[in-house]
Amino acid sequence: MYNDFLPMTKKEMLEMGIEQFDFIYITGDAYVDHPSFGMAIVTRLIQDLGFTIGIISQPDWRSDRDFRRFGSPKYAFLVTAGNIDSMVAHYTSAKKKRSDDAYTAGGKAGKRPDRAVTVYCRKIREYFGDIPIGIGGLEASLRRFAHYDYWSDSVMPSVLVDSTADILMYGMGEHQIRELCTRLASGENIKNITDIRGTCYLTEPVNTPIGSAQCPSFEQVRDNKREYAKATRIQYDQQDEIYGKIVTQRHGDTMLVQNPPAYSLTTEELDYIYSLPYTKNYHPSYEKLGGVPGIEEVKFSITHNRGCFGFCNFCSIALHQGRRVSVRSEKSILEEAEKLTHMPDFKGYIHDVGGPTANFRHTSCEKQLKAGLCKGKKCLAPVPCPALKADHSEYLDILRKLRSIKGVKRVFIRSGIRFDYLMQDKNEDFLRELIQYHVSGQLKVAPEHCSSAVLDKMGKPHIEAYKKFQKRFYEITKSIGKEQYLVPYLMSSHPGSTLNDAIELALFLKENKIRPEQVQDFYPTPGTISTCMFYTGLDPYTLKEVYVPKSAEDKAMQRALLQYFRPQNREIVLKALKKAGRTDLIGNSPKCLVRDDSTGAKNNIKNNNNIKNKNRSEKFGSRGKKH
Repeated sequence: MYNDFLPMTKKEMLEMGIEQFDFIYITGDAYVDHPSFGMAIVTRLIQDLGFTIGIISQPDWRSDRDFRRFGSPKYAFLVTAGNIDSMVAHYTSAKKKRSDDAYTAGGKAGKRPDRAVTVYCRKIREYFGDIPIGIGGLEASLRRFAHYDYWSDSVMPSVLVDSTADILMYGMGEHQIRELCTRLASGENIKNITDIRGTCYLTEPVNTPIGSAQCPSFEQVRDNKREYAKATRIQYDQQDEIYGKIVTQRHGDTMLVQNPPAYSLTTEELDYIYSLPYTKNYHPSYEKLGGVPGIEEVKFSITHNRGCFGFCNFCSIALHQGRRVSVRSEKSILEEAEKLTHMPDFKGYIHDVGGPTANFRHTSCEKQLKAGLCKGKKCLAPVPCPALKADHSEYLDILRKLRSIKGVKRVFIRSGIRFDYLMQDKNEDFLRELIQYHVSGQLKVAPEHCSSAVLDKMGKPHIEAYKKFQKRFYEITKSIGKEQYLVPYLMSSHPGSTLNDAIELALFLKENKIRPEQVQDFYPTPGTISTCMFYTGLDPYTLKEVYVPKSAEDKAMQRALLQYFRPQNREIVLKALKKAGRTDLIGNSPKCLVRDDSTGAKNNIKNNNNIKNKNRSEKFGSRGKKH
């Protein structure tokens, strides 16, 4: 019925003449065949390798019907929660249930279980017994070690242990899935496949590889926060494809083994991945349900890079995609743009040409190509490394050629721009053309905070970098006669942020006439350095204590301070300022965050009393007696 898509039903399977699939892919997302969705890349790659594959999208985990739809695969089940962690998909940072899900048809919530990877794998074990199971995607990748789980407020074991799967593929997965599929097809037992880079497996402690970097055990990190912080540093220090060692972590009588990261895809390999025959749409069966909202922002977008040497502590990219940047060729990008212009619903607008960070087009320095990225250090924070190579010339040339393609009206950049990196480029051509051609009225950037103490805990540059960028942005915008604005992303309640830091940020916003419509509370997602600080109260790189705002009141005050101008936040901002001893910011002068209405209130009370006395005199006479 849907020949351009991979089969999702038994009917489609039989129509294709397939009696048994080589692999069955189970996902927590609706089926979207677009390379911004991991499922599309993995399944198209498996297909291109010559294997048959069926997709079971968002199976009902309360029965066996969906899991048994295709019967048993010839080689293995492959399981993912989808594009994001299932708990993040289900809950807000306040742990409230979300009312929608961008990766489900019609935006409907509740179509996948909590901790989907574990639930799906256990169901497979229940129905199919000791069949090979491989897991991957963001949920599996970020939960590969013992990890703090924000929603249960506990340390959980590796998802590989919990799920009972045989092998975990972390990172982007193309190298891993290619090797795993071909080796399974050649007859190897999945339990013996223990040497693929970018994978984790379980073994008896006696088989622990020699020379590995061993983390404190699950039991140790569960019971001791200092040990948890130590484990986090070891895990991050070995996430480099050049010098990263095997990392191990004992779980009871089992040893978790993480092989070194897979090598980044070369430009040729990335070009191949993006040349696969994607339909670039959601499965037509979802049309009657309203489509899949998650495709709206990416359908007419182009990914040109992977990896991010920005390495923010609250971001999962370093542990998943890695810090090394790899890119597609200009030819591949232009060919994709040309294809977009022939899509029936293309209106002439390419929504984005980016990736994790849009303006990273090459490695941050030459050294890392042979030596890897510096362990425990950042390329851009707190200040740019002297070895940093900031050059936008190749990216700019690609954007110019995209703008010249027939049928393309505008090319926007909506994924993150690292303004601090941009300002290191002595040539302003990219900055000028970014502002002139690639901004749609507003440019979203992420200073996140203004307090140096907080930014250090975030792994972000100090606010001076943003101020410098902001100044040039508005100068250039004015010089070309445009009215455009910066929209800064801001985060409240990140580890290290005290009430005084939040007040400092409120004053910065007031001084710069910034009134954010939305503020993001820090969300402790699995595996990040910031989540380690949130849970342990320690910086894993120094083991020094970090203040963590955890109480509902503290978090509410910090969030309200960032929107101090809202009338509904007045009382909580007053409370916060009094608690911090900053009553100097309550009053009617320009420097104050909220007005002091107490004088007006006293006058109102006095006036009301005068009116009452006057009325009383008229009613009772001067001595209070009735006439």
